[in-house]
Amino acid sequence: MLSTAMINRRIEGRERRRGSYAPPVDSHRYLLSDLLMRFGRMPLADRQLDFLRNASPSREVAIYYAGELDLLDGPTVSIVGTREVSDDGWRRASQLARDLARTRVTVVSGLAKGVDTAALQSAIDNQGRVVAVIGTPLDKAYPAENSELQQHIYKHHLLISPFRNGERVFKSNFPARNRVMAAISDATVIVEASDTSGTLHQAAECVRLNRWLFIMRAVAENGSLSWPQQFLKHPKVAVLSSTDEIVAAIGA
Repeated sequence: MLSTAMINRRIEGRERRRGSYAPPVDSHRYLLSDLLMRFGRMPLADRQLDFLRNASPSREVAIYYAGELDLLDGPTVSIVGTREVSDDGWRRASQLARDLARTRVTVVSGLAKGVDTAALQSAIDNQGRVVAVIGTPLDKAYPAENSELQQHIYKHHLLISPFRNGERVFKSNFPARNRVMAAISDATVIVEASDTSGTLHQAAECVRLNRWLFIMRAVAENGSLSWPQQFLKHPKVAVLSSTDEIVAAIGA
């Protein structure tokens, strides 16, 4: 279990290393529809395929990646949540990622501060496989303090972006990142999120794409939050009590 002091030391260490990102020299483009078809995750209903279509019919939605694409050939679970994570939330994200890594489930997250960082780092520390989906092009690292972690992931795991190199970064990029994360994952777990969290974009995509969505019990039972009850009415949304529930749901 990570103490608050240990968490602070990790954060301070990343802060000292900020600004030293070296982008991948070997990256590739892949149509998202082909990617989902290749790994058996293509949605079946026509209404679920809207995210594969751009406003321009001549430009299909693509992803750009560096690393080992075949990490998607197997069970994948997204662990997501707030950037301003509590100590308990950090511990829960780390423990879940560790447990999934030990069952050979690939951990997916977004490389933001907070929950994303805790999950990806814990999976790596426990010899797991990870996929990071970022809201910037592959040639940018955001936040800067995660630049070393981002480099490690594209060198040894898999880094994905829905944005081509050189594209400008806007706040509106992040729902597109969440959409891709939901699409390539068999399930998503929300560790900690407020009623206004951007994480809820991914929750909505899970429902629309008929992917499993798990909400950690501490969040579902938090009386100050209204969003969990809005999602729990859907058939593939559940309160999470143990990692075994995820493994059973996705058949890992």
